[in-house]
Amino acid sequence: MLKLKRVYDDVSQQDGKRILVDGIWPRGVKKEDLEHDGWYKDIAPSADLRKWFDHDPDKWEEFKKKYRKELKNQKELVNQIKKDSDGHNVTLLYAAKDTEHNQAAVIKEYIEEK
Repeated sequence: MLKLKRVYDDVSQQDGKRILVDGIWPRGVKKEDLEHDGWYKDIAPSADLRKWFDHDPDKWEEFKKKYRKELKNQKELVNQIKKDSDGHNVTLLYAAKDTEHNQAAVIKEYIEEK
C-alpha cells in the first residue's frame, strides 16, 4: 500500500519503507535526522518542470500530464516502488507544503493505475 507523508511529519510504524521522492534535499532537515530507506531523487520532476509548476494549483492538471510523461522514463524506480508496495506499506516522502499538489501524489496515482 502506498502512502504519502511530508518529511516534517512524525514517523510511524505504519509507514513501512520510507522513500524520499524530492530531487532536492528538504530544507532544514539533516541527512542523518531523516528516517528513510532511500532517496529516489531521479524520480523527481525535472528542474525545468519543477520551476515551471512552482506548486501553483492552477497549473496542477498540466503539471500532472507533463510529469507523467517524465515518469515513463523512470521505469526502474517506478517498478521498484510498485514491487516494494505489493503487500507492504511504502511511504513516499516529500517536502512540499501543499499536501495535494505535489509530485508524490502524482507518483502514487501513476503507480496505482499500473
